[in-house]
Amino acid sequence: MKHFLIIALSLCCFYKNTSAQTVTASAKKTGDNLIQLSGVIVDGDSLVGVPFVSIFAKGRAKAISDIYGFFTLVVEPGDDVQFLSVSHKKANYKLEDTLSLRHYFIIQKLIKDTVQLPSVTVYPWPSREEFKQAFLHLNLSETDYERAAKNLDRTTQSYDERNMQMDAQANYSYAMNQYIRKVNNGGQAPVNNLLNPIAWAKFIDALSKGKFKRQPSKKK
Repeated sequence: MKHFLIIALSLCCFYKNTSAQTVTASAKKTGDNLIQLSGVIVDGDSLVGVPFVSIFAKGRAKAISDIYGFFTLVVEPGDDVQFLSVSHKKANYKLEDTLSLRHYFIIQKLIKDTVQLPSVTVYPWPSREEFKQAFLHLNLSETDYERAAKNLDRTTQSYDERNMQMDAQANYSYAMNQYIRKVNNGGQAPVNNLLNPIAWAKFIDALSKGKFKRQPSKKK
C-alpha cells in the first residue's frame, strides 16, 4: 500500500511539472510575457525632454521619442534597451528577468555629447590663379566719392520715391487700417472728410508746399 501511494504521488508531481512547463511554453509562444515599456527621455543637465531619440531592443529599431521625449514600446523581460541620440551619449537600460507586471514606466537621462568638428576654410575661388585673374579684371576706375554722389543724386532719389511700391508690411498696414475703419463705421454713415478740420489743414499744408505740382518726367 505504501509503495502504491509513493508511486501515485510521484506521478502527480511529474504531471504537475509537465503541465507547468507546458503552460510556460505556451505563454511564451502566445506572447504573454511581453511588457509595455513607456517613459520619458530627458537631458541630464536641464531635465528637458530629448526629442527624436532612437530606442533599440535586441538590436532592432523599436520606437522613436516624440518632441517631448516620450516613448513607448513592447519588450520582454531581460531585454537590453539602448537609447541613441545625435546630440547625446549612448545609454542602456537593462530589464530584469523577474518582472511580473505588464506595464512599466521609466525616466531615462542622457548626457550631452560634445563633437569637435575640424575647422574648414572657405575660399571664394578654387585656386590662386583664378583669384589673381579676378583681381586683375576689377573695374576700379570709379572712386568711392563718385559712387556716393551717384547714389545721393536728388533727381534719382525723387524718381525712386514717386515710383516706389509699398512693401508687404505697408500693404498689410493699409489693409488693416481699411478694415478697422470699416468696422468702426459699421451700421452708420461713413466719415465725411469735407467736414474734418484736420484733413483740411493737411490739404492746405501740402498745397502750400507745392506737393500737388506736376513733377518733370525723368529723361532716359
